[in-house]
Amino acid sequence: MPSLASTAQPAQRWIDTHVHLDAPEFDRMRAQVLRRARAAGVGCLVVPAVHPGNFDRVRRLAHAAGVAYALGVHPLYVQGWPRSGLQQLRQALRQRIDDPRLVAVGEIGLDHLVATSAEQRAEQDWWWQEQLDLAGEFGLPVLLHVRRAQDALGAALRRRGWGRAGRGGIAHAFNGSAQQADGFTSQGLCLGFGGTLSFEGSRNIRRLAQGLDPRFLVLETDAPDMPPQWVAAAAGRRPNEPAELARIGGVLAGLRGWSAEHTAELTRANALRVLPRLARLPEATGAAGA
Repeated sequence: MPSLASTAQPAQRWIDTHVHLDAPEFDRMRAQVLRRARAAGVGCLVVPAVHPGNFDRVRRLAHAAGVAYALGVHPLYVQGWPRSGLQQLRQALRQRIDDPRLVAVGEIGLDHLVATSAEQRAEQDWWWQEQLDLAGEFGLPVLLHVRRAQDALGAALRRRGWGRAGRGGIAHAFNGSAQQADGFTSQGLCLGFGGTLSFEGSRNIRRLAQGLDPRFLVLETDAPDMPPQWVAAAAGRRPNEPAELARIGGVLAGLRGWSAEHTAELTRANALRVLPRLARLPEATGAAGA
């Protein structure tokens, strides 16, 4: 894979903590997507794997593009993999634990919107619990998929004393109550906010982003998914991109009454705290291109 990292980059401010840069939607324009992101001040991206079949692809892409990555099995993919896939994850983590671009175990979690039967939920729960144990074993934070399963995920973190252990992580695309949010932040996790913030009808998410303790706010695009309002409304279909993060950050800044500069620095500092291995990367600390 040819190098996608820019050799001459502007000063960077924003960190996209969740973007599926390996998605096929980007196959014909990945270099352009990265250039647009960096031109917009999005200097660091975190790319989560979703199943054992893309572990190597995500790792190679992270090194070629100068971004960070995570390894895990997404709850929507667990039905397609035998449980022996957990050993593939353990082996991959063992092999790559010294890789500075590996920053978390993810994307893992529960999706009770899609998993409706007892059997489906039991399988998702087995994978979630086992992968959470692996994150603890390797001392890594987690990137969590949280959809209609906030209470179950929060309970598992509390049982393991996740906050006391200081392992941290991010509840990606969080859409729960303030009380459920407190359950995650009390265990040392930040909450990820993205394009949904830009819709005036997303009252719960906007209210949560306005009132949350600033120490627990991070930003993400989930690109190519979760488009902000201006992408969703644009003529012609195009995927969401990490370059949109700067404008999403501007929405958060407006909701909180902050400057864009303060919002960028705050959310970057939060990402570095809950994903501490990011601090090894010049793209995340702003040293790239300095």
